[in-house]
Amino acid sequence: MRILVVTHYFPPEAGAPQARLSALAAAWTADGDAVTVLTGMPSHPTGVLPPQYRGAVRRWERCDGYRVLRTWLYATPNEGIARKTLGHLSFMVTSVLLGCWGSGSADVVVVSSPTFFSIGAAWVLARLKRARLVVEIRDLWPAIFVELGVLTSRRLIRALERLELAAYTAADEVVVVSDGFRANLISRGVPPDKVHTIRNGVTLGDFDPGAAADPAVRARLGARPGDCLVLYVGTHGISQGLPAVADAAALLAGEPVHFAFVGEGADKGRLRARVARLGLGNVTLRDGVPHSGVPALLATADICLAPLRHVPLFSAFIPSKIFEYLAAGKAVVGGVNGETAQILREAGAAVVPPEDSYALARAIRALAADPARRLAMGRQGRAHIERCFDRVALAREYRKILEMAGSR
Repeated sequence: MRILVVTHYFPPEAGAPQARLSALAAAWTADGDAVTVLTGMPSHPTGVLPPQYRGAVRRWERCDGYRVLRTWLYATPNEGIARKTLGHLSFMVTSVLLGCWGSGSADVVVVSSPTFFSIGAAWVLARLKRARLVVEIRDLWPAIFVELGVLTSRRLIRALERLELAAYTAADEVVVVSDGFRANLISRGVPPDKVHTIRNGVTLGDFDPGAAADPAVRARLGARPGDCLVLYVGTHGISQGLPAVADAAALLAGEPVHFAFVGEGADKGRLRARVARLGLGNVTLRDGVPHSGVPALLATADICLAPLRHVPLFSAFIPSKIFEYLAAGKAVVGGVNGETAQILREAGAAVVPPEDSYALARAIRALAADPARRLAMGRQGRAHIERCFDRVALAREYRKILEMAGSR
């Protein structure tokens, strides 16, 4: 099968969509499909292009056997709605104008959203190539921005919701990353047999639960000998509620527990301000790392954190970082509810209410004092990931949906 993947985000950028889509492309290629990824020049989340991409209008690459075609876009940091929207719109245009003919023939076009505007480009590309269209939804957009208070104009919200439903109607199949997302779409009139859940997962070989911690890395993360290192790795956005984690760190000040936050995002400034205001000497903030560097970071951690804001819609969201934490054999504490809480409990992890700093501090204190429990939790979590969230197996389930798109 000839598969064209259209995505705004792709490695060498770090992040959940980048890891998911690159793993899917590699797995489909390994199974004999001809895969091309159509994406933009890498700039997320800083808005800064690496030197080798500056001035380029179109760039061909090859990775793990599949082709990558990059087109120019307006590079902007992951902050500010107006500039981000311009960046998204620029890729929507250039992916069609610069990518249509160069990307070759396709039997199916797979587009991953967000960004929402990429769906428009993929629809045009599918029509021009006479290919089937599979729309993958990783966030409920615009609903999540409405709940977070980012979007308030009722007229704009209604217009965006109409566009959203039009995209689902245009798709031959719709893939979502949680059962909660699937239920949401079905409740809004999308036919149940058109919506399929393929959760995120991990490439098991990327994470070694027996890997030894590097003392130098622990030191860079601020941990002293004898400290229990509590690690958060990922996006520092308005969805994660990281200031509440800083409040938990304040409750544990003076105890042998050190918190490290690694990543970038629109809310990192607010987290930094909270840490400074509280005068937290037990917190270290570090820049983001490439996805290839995440396993070494996780190997240094004693406890890993997966927080989300206390927002009703987040009960349907599943942070992809939990699968990497569990694959690395780490004790995990999730400040979550809904579907993520269910997965974590099934994996033997600890769960506390979202944005409850006191409950989070109690859970961390208990685990910090019990290395044997942390070890047992790590083993149980790794076993659960091996059974249920191997990306190669998930890619093959996804491949069946691509075949199904042409059979209706």
